Amino acid sequence: MTEQPDLARKGWMSLLAKAPAARLAELFPNLPPHDVLRAPECGAVMVQGRIGGTGAPFNLGEMTVTRCSVVLADGQVGHAWVQGRDKSHAQRAAVLDALLQSGAADAQLQVLDVLAAEAGLAKTARATKAAATKVDFFTMVRGED
Repeated sequence: MTEQPDLARKGWMSLLAKAPAARLAELFPNLPPHDVLRAPECGAVMVQGRIGGTGAPFNLGEMTVTRCSVVLADGQVGHAWVQGRDKSHAQRAAVLDALLQSGAADAQLQVLDVLAAEAGLAKTARATKAAATKVDFFTMVRGED
């Protein structure tokens, strides 16, 4: 039973991290009162890859990330890691993480619904664009046995 909240949190943290920073700020403009536990700071993480998705891991390169941790007035702690150097994006995502964990998150769930719908549309658009370049190969029978 304890896995379900963790799975839900993993999903919203992923959605918040991947959301465009400007869109997240537009959907959730006013941050509630909070204290910063770990100020937004930029750093780098090593990204690993695998050949064929199953081979031995290898270091692909570094990626810039920004992390932040906040605590709300009720004591709920939120964390965020986002790609890039946008400190306000990391702080906003951390505050939303804390609010979503607190249970009283109706407005925040609406933000997640909008972000999820937009991410789905973007994924469909990318898939449609990629499908337009797909080449179907076929083999013609040459008449030989």
